[in-house]
Amino acid sequence: MKRLDHHADWPSLTSAIPADPGIERTIAEILAQMTVEEKLGQMIQPDLVELTPEDVREYKIGSALNGAGRWPGGDRRATPAAWAETIGGFWAAAEEAYRDRPFRIPFMWAGDAVHGHNNVHGATVFPHNIGLGAARDPELMFRIGTATATEVAATGMDWTFAPTVSVPRDRRWGRTYEGYSEDPEIVHAYARELVRGLQGSAEDLRGDLHVLACAKHWLGDGGTRDGGDRGTAWCSEDVLRNVHAAGFLSAVEAGAQTVMAAYNGWVGSGHTEERVHGSAYLLTTVLKEKLGFDGIVVGDWDAHQHVPGCDEGDADNVIRAGLDVLMISSREKWTAVHRTALAAIRSGAIPMDRVDDAVRRVLRVKMRAGLWDKPRPQDRTLAGRTDVLGRPEHRALAREAVRKSLVLLKNDGATLPIAPAARVLVTGSAADTVQKQTGGYTVTWQGDDTDLTDYPGGSTVAMAVAGVVGADRCVVDPYLERHDPADFDVVIAAIGEDPYAEMMGSLQSWRDIDYARLKPGYARDRDTLRRLRAAGATVVTVLFSGRPLYVTPELNASDAFVAAWLPGPDATGLTDVLFAGPDNAIAHDFQGRLSVTWPRGRRHLTVNRVPEHIPGYEPPDGEVLPEGEHTPLFAYGYGLTMRDGGPDLGVLPLDETPEVPIPERVDGVVDIWPGGTGYVLTAGAPDKKPLPLPLKTAYLLAEPTEDAGGGEAMSLTFLGEQVFVFARSADGGRRDLRAHVRDDGRLRIAVRVLEAPAGPFHLTCHDDHPQQPTVDIAARLAALPAGEWAELEVPLAELAAAGIEFGHVDVPLMFHTEAAARLDLGAVRLVTGPAGA
Repeated sequence: MKRLDHHADWPSLTSAIPADPGIERTIAEILAQMTVEEKLGQMIQPDLVELTPEDVREYKIGSALNGAGRWPGGDRRATPAAWAETIGGFWAAAEEAYRDRPFRIPFMWAGDAVHGHNNVHGATVFPHNIGLGAARDPELMFRIGTATATEVAATGMDWTFAPTVSVPRDRRWGRTYEGYSEDPEIVHAYARELVRGLQGSAEDLRGDLHVLACAKHWLGDGGTRDGGDRGTAWCSEDVLRNVHAAGFLSAVEAGAQTVMAAYNGWVGSGHTEERVHGSAYLLTTVLKEKLGFDGIVVGDWDAHQHVPGCDEGDADNVIRAGLDVLMISSREKWTAVHRTALAAIRSGAIPMDRVDDAVRRVLRVKMRAGLWDKPRPQDRTLAGRTDVLGRPEHRALAREAVRKSLVLLKNDGATLPIAPAARVLVTGSAADTVQKQTGGYTVTWQGDDTDLTDYPGGSTVAMAVAGVVGADRCVVDPYLERHDPADFDVVIAAIGEDPYAEMMGSLQSWRDIDYARLKPGYARDRDTLRRLRAAGATVVTVLFSGRPLYVTPELNASDAFVAAWLPGPDATGLTDVLFAGPDNAIAHDFQGRLSVTWPRGRRHLTVNRVPEHIPGYEPPDGEVLPEGEHTPLFAYGYGLTMRDGGPDLGVLPLDETPEVPIPERVDGVVDIWPGGTGYVLTAGAPDKKPLPLPLKTAYLLAEPTEDAGGGEAMSLTFLGEQVFVFARSADGGRRDLRAHVRDDGRLRIAVRVLEAPAGPFHLTCHDDHPQQPTVDIAARLAALPAGEWAELEVPLAELAAAGIEFGHVDVPLMFHTEAAARLDLGAVRLVTGPAGA
């Protein structure tokens, strides 16, 4: 791939879609006739389930999106025709809204087609970006973009929020798999080609076989300290420009018409911390003025509310900073933002020049997309055609992408390829489940509630293996509970991370990336591999993951080891490479090479390749150079082939970092709440800022009350919405409670149940959801005497057995539920010693 140029300053870019004087004249004519309300309507983008055609008519809304897990009528099996008809209803409402005006402004629809049209039933799903980065094939990206565009067009949509051009530099970040590489060279090359594939030429974009692209997330989201999702990137502007902006530079040059702002903040030399959504410097001075980007800058989901001076119903500061279109989740929020912004525009608090800049950009992009000339979404060339989604040639392309993305890390004794006549035992947690292959952002946001019925034509590892060797020679036993590995020629151990997206996949700063220490199920995989090694089995391990992980023990227990990333719902691309052809010769060799650095140690979280185009590169604070004790186990660019082979790896050195010893003694009783031990009773909900109790919200009512002895208590009414109630360390400090587990510690909770939970009611001892598990205590609460104060004791050993980590506890008590319930919470204590102590 071409070596990147170093930019000492922000370059002025030339877009492949140049300004059109005719379009600009038409924009000026329309803009001069628009009312303030009509202009503001173009700047608001609600979600499918929070918008009606009547809203479009009343508020002159200019665009909408369907977030992950949002479908017409709530039907996850909605057909392309249903999608196009639904979108067409909003399109028609916009036409009606301007029926009596001397101009019209067409409606525009956007979706998250980030690895294929991944939210739509029957669509082709491609590997996630981290796998595609390993393919090192920009031309493949162009073909994937073109295929994705046709499938998006078949559902009547105009715009996809892709490509993601982040450069992840910390493995703890839950969005690592959304980036093509830790190094900007691959990201730069890929961004250009995917944009070209999605949008085509300027002429193509005006037709209805291509869609608008969106480079995201501007800027620095892959460089946040400790990998914090929505955290802050602490780096020089040179690093921001030459590492994190690389994909945006090529995307804008390729003609990307939209750019999505990032949740994160940035602190650089000479710049105090600003959230990107509120940064006039990054949005206006750099992106619009220096780079010359003349398209739409769209906000991320409710990101305005995280900017100082803004809240759920006030986005004035982000509009002033340069955001053109606000993506807002709920009707309550977008109507409030509309109301607040309208008043600010009328008062002059938001300058009309800023509003006109935003609307001019929206009109420009809509015109470049040919929306004035296109018919209703349901009447377009591909609209509603079921034969477009999942076309055979698209599925073949996805299968090719899987083959090219696989990285062979180990192949001792030429274990691979496997003979097609072999007797195969398929084991491991990913042996026969599709979720670990697909990851997040697949059908639903987290991708953790899907199965093969969501993926017509999909296949698990076990199914794909059986398709090669025959069902009679393929046996599935995920944890070696029923079969002797000695009865088989080879064992394929499929292991991997559970699906996640965004903050749900981010790891706390204290955590490491040792696969077996992340979840109990992963530890069980390691145990399975060790048992196979002890039995003398020939083992081929396939790892599905959204990030490189410390898996040296798994490597040592394997004869061959493949990093398969998140390949998607069809495992046949994997077996294409694992198995020889009918003549026992190599059918498809491994082509993938690491686009990320593979860690030697558990805490090698930020060891990255040094960007070759940056002279005298100085890593930001927290990033580690790949040298000395941080030398990678496998360097960026590593990848074996079966034809060329390579030296047998044998037994690799393990990370011998000693565990922190468990304290020798513990306190007999620790008052968690109420008390003076530094814990604050707090409540939070998804996308809501945690707030101390008492409070009144749409998800929880919490009011002070008294316990049986007149002591402090809290009345909690859970309103059937997802909510977390927890005791959090006031100073953020963490406590090592492993000795309490060892010494028979229990959580003793004084509680009066007034209305038992109507569903699961989870208890845990961490603020690390969903990476760590919970224990459902709904039945125990229901068994307590109704309306009477009682004590509920939960052994810490029970929680530890479920997989909860007690070495770094800042939240010793958390309730998590979506069920309605009403209870009073009294004293919460951590006690050790004999029962009743």
